[in-house]
Order: sequence, then C-alpha cells, then structure tokens
Amino acid sequence: MEAAGVGTLVIAACGFAMLLFHPDSPLPNAVEGLAWRRLAMGIAMGATAAMLVYSPWGKQSGAHFNPAVTLTYYRLGRIAPADALAYSLAQMTGALAAIGLMAIVFGRWLSHPAIHYASAMPGMSGDWITWLAEALLTLTTMTVVLSASNSKRFARWTGVLAALVTVANVSVLVPLVGTSSNPAPAFATAVPAHAWQSLWIYLTAGPLGMLAAAAIYVRRHGQSAVFCAKLHHQNDKRCIFCQWRAAEVANCNPTTNCNLTTATASNKETPQKDGFSMAACKEQFPCPR
Repeated sequence: MEAAGVGTLVIAACGFAMLLFHPDSPLPNAVEGLAWRRLAMGIAMGATAAMLVYSPWGKQSGAHFNPAVTLTYYRLGRIAPADALAYSLAQMTGALAAIGLMAIVFGRWLSHPAIHYASAMPGMSGDWITWLAEALLTLTTMTVVLSASNSKRFARWTGVLAALVTVANVSVLVPLVGTSSNPAPAFATAVPAHAWQSLWIYLTAGPLGMLAAAAIYVRRHGQSAVFCAKLHHQNDKRCIFCQWRAAEVANCNPTTNCNLTTATASNKETPQKDGFSMAACKEQFPCPR
C-alpha cells in the first residue's frame, strides 16, 4: 500500500507535468499564463495527496507515503523498527517502479527538457537556499500533520491540511527554489534524469526538517501527545501502530488478547510509558479480528 501510494504520487506528478507543461500538449494553449498552470499543478497534486490519505490504502497503512514521515514517527516511538524499515523500502521501491513505468510508456515526452522526468532541481538561487527551503517546508508539513492528527477537533482533516501545504509547495516553492518534500520521488526521478549533483539536498533537508518539527512538538506538548503514526485514524481499518504500542507497553499479545483487557493488564486504566494506556488503545483501536 505504501509502495502503491508513492507510485501514484510519482505517476500523478509526471502525468500532470506533461499535460500542463509539455509544448505538444493541448493544455498549455488552453490554460494561458504560466502562473495559472503552476497553480493547476499544485491543486492536482494536493488533490492526489488528499485522495490517497482518505483512500483504503491510506486508511490501512497510515498514509505516510514518505520515508521522512516514517523516520519521524520511528523517532517518536510510534512505529516498530521492522515496520519502519519495511515502509521505507516499499516507498522507495514504489517510486522507482512508477518512474520506470512512466519512462517506458511515455519515453520522449517524459524526457523532454520541459518535463525532465518531473525531477526535483534546485532553483537559480542555489543549492543552499533550496536546502533551507526544503527544510522549512518539511518542518511546516510535519508540524501541520502532528498538530492536526493529535487534535480531536482537526484529526479527521489532517489529510486536507497536508494537501493544502502540498498545493502551496507545488504552486510556489517548486518553481521558485525547486523543493520536493519527499525523498522517495526525488531519488526515483533522479535516476532516469541523471540528476545526482543536488540529490543530497532532498535526502537530507527533508528528514531533518521533519525530525526538527517532531522535536519542537514534543518539547511543547510532550511525547504522550503523539497518539499514533496514522494520519487518518477515524476509520475501521486495522492499525498496526496501535497494535505494536499495546504489545510494547502492556507486554501483551494482541493476536490472542484482541480485546486488550486480559487479567495480565489489570492496570489498564493507568497510563504507562509516555502516558499511553491500554484503555486508550482499546478506545482508539477495537478488536483486530
């Protein structure tokens, strides 16, 4: 699901870029003005991101679709090490598979200089300005995600708010300074584009920006304020993150004690480790079977 989600983002980026910016596409003539086409690109990518968050894939996997997001939740202790590794590998694999498929199908259109495989490239202001913008962008993105997803009032709108950040990024920052916000597509598109010189920007600034956002959030609200690694938890899909946390904190086996209220958890009403409790897990995550 994470591989398919990131692959969808890559396919969407390539497809919308060719439709809006390739000189042989009919849309550049229909949508006059470069600024309007950039806005259309931003809205298209924001809508794609929101759709993925609220899709069955996103509801099941947690809708990370970004190795930097997964790394941040791992640092926050909300995802098991093995799952974090599997998610990151799946995200990179999905991005590589998607750009490979698009390169085979669209060939010259995708390699045209106006498209250049929809690869991330620094702006005229230079690498370090792009690095700073990328770090600030991802810090903002993760701040929005953590603030919304851990709020009773805004939790269900996390995907929408993250999508709005995507619209602003793609419409404004990408044309100006060449930001990406996601290391997986940045790496994958760099392969056919042979854009290696500045790849370090997207592999370092994004993760560091999100880790910084997590550190600031924890300092202000405490680690217990980060409930789960799912971006959209208001659904009936199984949550592997809550399962893992319940097993870690209460030393229980959710596969045999699916109601999370066995005799060994007699202290289920008492918060443990960062404020997490069995009762909270049961309320948020019903029996997985």
